[in-house]
Amino acid sequence: MQTSQTERGSRAYLFSIVLVAVLGGLLFGYDTAVISGAEKGLQAFFKEAQDFDYTDGWHGFTSASALIGCIIGSALSGFLATNFGRKKSLIIAGLLFFISALGSMDPEFLFFDYGTPTYSLLLMFNVYRIIGGVGVGLASAICPMYIGEVAPSNIRGMLVSWNQFAIIFGQLVVYFVNFFILGDHIQPLVEEMGRGIAAINPAAQWTVTTGWRYMFGSEAVPAGLFALLICFVPETPRYLVSVGQDQKALGILARINGSSRAAEILQNIKDTMVVKTEKLMTYGFMCIFIGIMLSVFQQAVGINAVLYYAPRIFGDMGMENPMVITVFMGVINILFTLVAIFTVEKWGRKPLLIWGSLGMALGAFGVALTFGHAGLELVTAASLLIYSASFMFSWGPICWVLIAEIFPNTIRGAAVAIAVAFQWIFNFIVSSTFVPMFNMHLQPGDDFGHWFTYGLYGVICIIAAVFVWRLVPETKGKTLEDMTQLWGKKK
Repeated sequence: MQTSQTERGSRAYLFSIVLVAVLGGLLFGYDTAVISGAEKGLQAFFKEAQDFDYTDGWHGFTSASALIGCIIGSALSGFLATNFGRKKSLIIAGLLFFISALGSMDPEFLFFDYGTPTYSLLLMFNVYRIIGGVGVGLASAICPMYIGEVAPSNIRGMLVSWNQFAIIFGQLVVYFVNFFILGDHIQPLVEEMGRGIAAINPAAQWTVTTGWRYMFGSEAVPAGLFALLICFVPETPRYLVSVGQDQKALGILARINGSSRAAEILQNIKDTMVVKTEKLMTYGFMCIFIGIMLSVFQQAVGINAVLYYAPRIFGDMGMENPMVITVFMGVINILFTLVAIFTVEKWGRKPLLIWGSLGMALGAFGVALTFGHAGLELVTAASLLIYSASFMFSWGPICWVLIAEIFPNTIRGAAVAIAVAFQWIFNFIVSSTFVPMFNMHLQPGDDFGHWFTYGLYGVICIIAAVFVWRLVPETKGKTLEDMTQLWGKKK
């Protein structure tokens, strides 16, 4: 039995270390979606501030401020992953998640009066959210990189796709957590009464003073667990080879792939690691450009405007309990992410991206044409679900798969960092502009902002489909070392 496992490798060992790594994806989803349940209470809380006017612009920034940290974290990920390793970088990410959760729950800690909203407290809250965002940025780049570097090529796409499943599962978990924290309490309805003054329904005071704190603080539990468990996984063989620890790399490869296959993989890795200091553009402009544009399109299609503001959107549609519909959407997202996981190695990366783009365009145009029209609420809701589900079997997981595997070994750390940084830059742009863009009016009472916003997302989806069809190479079945030959031929 032991000999057989030595020859074939241990799938149980592989799956156990991948499971720990995808916890980073769960935290990614949890941290970015927690704002969906907390943002109305948070808005009402800071609306009561006496020393400044908490405008829609401020609320858009506060709801998206974690994304500033995501940009920083993803930009740093290449440096940290290359110089300190994938494992240590993920430990740092876990600690940042934990600090952010506690700080966002109690931003007054040590420096401010509890429960008194002020401009300075708003800045401190955003600092804690940005700290968590740095953790998300690190995890978003390094978790799929880690999984891609330990996974055998024949199941790499499926395993990296599990990271997206974890992201969506994290979002679903936090939808449930927010739902149960809210309980019998209600979200506040904020009516503007003048500069810095707002009328807030008294029945929602618990949500305004306490509910949003519990929602942010709940992240401390999975964050602490991730920071602890990541200490017990091995470093990736490709990083170990890059720092001259060939024997340790061989041992890990043997446990995953079997002893005979491990020696072959190790040699392939060493053959592509001969030059460890290749410049970013060594394999040509298109290699980096395609990686960046995959990230840009994943966000520019507007999905996170739905995920972050789902309860608000369903509430504006007249739904009686928007949190219930939001949870239902989370379940749909999980199911369609599973479609990608179980088809990515059979159908390939490009077909899923193209069909997903077209499905998203259909959903986005459906929302644009029906939002706000009496009697068409169910059509609008169905269009949103089509839009979201189409993303979940395509751009959600497949973009991460391609970013993890498309770059040659010698530039992967830096190239992934740049691609993921662009992803978070456009995530921030989309998320921070959604509320003011959605509320735009050409004249009082019209729906210009509604149809313009989703019409724009639909057009971008069509452009994304054309981009994939014309420029993105298919990587199904190729090893990470094959990427060196693929881009070498295209130079």
